[in-house]
Amino acid sequence: MARNETLAGVLFAVGGTLIFSVNDMAIKFLSGSYALHQVILIRAVVALTFILAVIHISERGWSQIGTSRPGTHLARVCIVMVSNVTFFVGLAAMPLADAVAVAYVSPIVVTLLSIVFLGEKVGPRRWAAVILGMLGVLVMLRPGAGVIQPAALLVLISAVLYASGNLLARHMGGTESAMTLSLYVQTGFIVVSVAMGLWVGDGHLAMTDGSIWAFLFRPWVWPPLSDLPYFVATGLSVGIGGLMVTQAYRTVEAGLVAPFEYVGMPMAILWGLVMFGTFPDATGWVGIAMICGSGLYVIWRETVRKRDDAA
Repeated sequence: MARNETLAGVLFAVGGTLIFSVNDMAIKFLSGSYALHQVILIRAVVALTFILAVIHISERGWSQIGTSRPGTHLARVCIVMVSNVTFFVGLAAMPLADAVAVAYVSPIVVTLLSIVFLGEKVGPRRWAAVILGMLGVLVMLRPGAGVIQPAALLVLISAVLYASGNLLARHMGGTESAMTLSLYVQTGFIVVSVAMGLWVGDGHLAMTDGSIWAFLFRPWVWPPLSDLPYFVATGLSVGIGGLMVTQAYRTVEAGLVAPFEYVGMPMAILWGLVMFGTFPDATGWVGIAMICGSGLYVIWRETVRKRDDAA
């Protein structure tokens, strides 16, 4: 049974990550014409509609959305919200593959946080992997390249928060279903996006398109029919992919799930090439190799360490 559960978790992680890659592509496409909070609102409405439909037809029905941990849900919603905003603002100003590569520094960040807050001891090999990953981030930051540098820093902040959100999902997995976790996140997105729209949706804080924050403060506009499939794609990819990845982290150790999320890297390269005509240059490939290689090694070492401790 445990083996079947682990296999199901891995398949959920792989499938969810592949579906999530559609969300990154679609938001990158929409970032040139719309405000981020408008995109997130439409995305969340589509995703929430899907989630509510699944809850309605599921065996447990509406009983599963009750919770005794509203404060923890609120904390997770805030973490996921800021993680999304920082990632997508950075994504708008970076090539898709570069942004995804920097986001994959999450396992390295988790290691650093465990040292600082949990007092865990890290051996020389894991330290070497952490340093290599940080050097990879420095390569991706490309100091002196103007807008790319702060954009990559935003994606780095997002990676820290993404790791924290996944650990919190794992912590809540004993009492909260994947449906409940996803429902509260999408509801939070709607509330915050509506508030942002009421505040800046008229465009009174709009910036020139050369500004890294232009995506965040544009006025709301009515989308043409040709763009509607991209909005629907963002919502369905988050609704379906979010449920799958959340279920993976709920039921399987993070160290076993996380490596399979790296299938998003080749998808980001493919989407970047097909949709935007971008392809990592030599510097980008070096950074991607350093970050992904060190991240995978950190995950592997953490899994081995836990097995040794259990033995």
